[in-house]
Amino acid sequence: MFSLQSSVQFGRPSRREVLRAGFLGLGGLSLADMLRAEAAANPGSSRPKREKSVILLFVHGGPSHLETYDMKPYASSEIRGPFLPVRTNVSGIEVCEHLPNHAKIADRFTLIRSCTHDEADHFAGHRRFLSGYGKLKPGFGYESYYPQVGAVANRLLSGGDKGMPAAIAVNGVVVNGPDYAAGVSEGYWSGVYRVPIVNGSMRDTHLSVDANRLDDRMLLQGSLDRFRREVDASGMMSNMDEFNRRAIEIVTSGAAAKAFDISREDPRIVEKYGDGYGRDALIARRLVEAGVRFVSVCVRGGGPGTKAYDWDDHAVNWDMLGAMNARLPKYDHVVPTLIDDLYDRGLNEDVLLIVTGEFGRTPRLEFRDGKIGRDHWPSAMSILISGGDMPMGQVIGATDAIGARPSSRPLDPHDILATIYRFLGINHELHLPDPAGRPIALTHGKPVPELF
Repeated sequence: MFSLQSSVQFGRPSRREVLRAGFLGLGGLSLADMLRAEAAANPGSSRPKREKSVILLFVHGGPSHLETYDMKPYASSEIRGPFLPVRTNVSGIEVCEHLPNHAKIADRFTLIRSCTHDEADHFAGHRRFLSGYGKLKPGFGYESYYPQVGAVANRLLSGGDKGMPAAIAVNGVVVNGPDYAAGVSEGYWSGVYRVPIVNGSMRDTHLSVDANRLDDRMLLQGSLDRFRREVDASGMMSNMDEFNRRAIEIVTSGAAAKAFDISREDPRIVEKYGDGYGRDALIARRLVEAGVRFVSVCVRGGGPGTKAYDWDDHAVNWDMLGAMNARLPKYDHVVPTLIDDLYDRGLNEDVLLIVTGEFGRTPRLEFRDGKIGRDHWPSAMSILISGGDMPMGQVIGATDAIGARPSSRPLDPHDILATIYRFLGINHELHLPDPAGRPIALTHGKPVPELF
């Protein structure tokens, strides 16, 4: 298989190799071909001043809706959990007492309390929630057979500033060795649509394309810069069509590195976001400002004094009470900080923030050796939505008295995906062929009307 990295190791890459590489992938359709096909599919289209973008804060492990956004204070003790609800600045909306910063800005978010699906395994839940389908990719322990939302964005949308793909995942988790992030899987599509996972900085970028990893792209910059100068000097650039020029610009540009360079950010803003996934949320905001259309961030579930490293709050894993007490202050800091930053910068009209995990947790508490916990529960989950020029300060749907199932306005992950696609300008009713040539719908859902 062709490898740009191996070519550079033995000398300057040829023009043909650079054009084949593009930013996203190795092998299959070249980026120039992809851009040409995109334009052919959208004749006469013109880019608006700012494209719509989505930030997904993915709360890995499945956060308990009963301890965050859908509390049941009047249920029995084995259901309601250890915390109390508090009022917010929007009449009728309550959240957990350990989310006081959320409570101050409820007019800037909407809660969906009635999403429900049928996959109780973590990675099956990822597949179901982020592709609409739960099917496992043959030969993989966790990958989705169907393309997930980030790969859809990479196939059907273009990025903004030169050097930016349409979708990026900021940090992830290690699963059986390789890096994994929610929403990145290309499924049965070509690996050129897979979402790059960036861990910490551009120097740690891993592009999983056709099972190959292109490490430390910035080491290529010197050779690529020399190549571009030679091409410009020869006058060849003026003779290339628009798509080849864009392909070279993407692969030779430093725009992506600029978006990840937070030394360019106001130090007060950097300090406000904090470290860990707070820093990742800041990078996500910078990426959408640069024109990336879909950015996912892994929201980890640890904290001081707890063994928890994600939100998988079984009593056999750790004590949920201790884990929530440790993690909720940071969560309550990062999410409102990002929301306020988007609003303060006027990005709330063009950037949609979604905060969710793969499912909720069981209504009935688990008890083990003095610890409490909750098991996986896909039948009910809560989702926070902010921005997107959508109506905020509302609650969509409700669960029954114990938080087990929707009692009104049940929504499927297909409906959430249809909402995302409509916001991004993607036809949610689009059908694309699977490997057998059968037309497969991106979603079977409908955009949530309360949000439009």
